[in-house]
Formats: sequence, C-alpha cells, structure tokens
Amino acid sequence: MTTLLIDYYKAIEDSSAKMLEAARSKDWDGVVRYEGACAVLIEQLRFKAQEHELLPEHKREKTRIMQRILRNDAQIRCLAEPWLAQVEHMFEGQPQMVH
Repeated sequence: MTTLLIDYYKAIEDSSAKMLEAARSKDWDGVVRYEGACAVLIEQLRFKAQEHELLPEHKREKTRIMQRILRNDAQIRCLAEPWLAQVEHMFEGQPQMVH
C-alpha cells in the first residue's frame, strides 16, 4: 500500500489535535510526546515530497488541514504560556549554564 502525501498531512493534523487535547488537560508530557510524533511525521513528509507531488485533488484539502493545524497550534500556545511562565519563574535567580 502506497502512502499518499495527503495521508501525512492528515496524520500531522491528528497529532496536532492530540497535542491540543493534552494541553487542555495540562498533560505537558503528552504535549511533548505528540509534538515529537509531529516532528517525525513532518520529516517523513519532507522526504516523500521530494519524490512525489501532492495530487491536484488533494490541494484544497491540504489547505484546510493546514489551517486547522495552525488554529490548534495557536490554542496550544495560549494554554502553554502560563505553564511556561511558571517554569521560567522557578528558574529565576538560578545560575545560567552555558554550553
């Protein structure tokens, strides 16, 4: 079975939706896990896109998927901001390590 490029977009959208659900539940480990899954899928998509083109009938669907992913991302950022501020506050006054 050949995986179409659109299937990668759908899988990325699915992981994005799971990230959002995890963020809503304040499951930050889950957010990180799904973010890692998205990163792997994006790399696979980049690799496949070098060999194959998106079918013309899938281009409109790709646009809708990308818009939903961007909306999910914006919501995740809004939910994560207070958590990130709390983490930053925990490290205030700590010596900064330089690598």
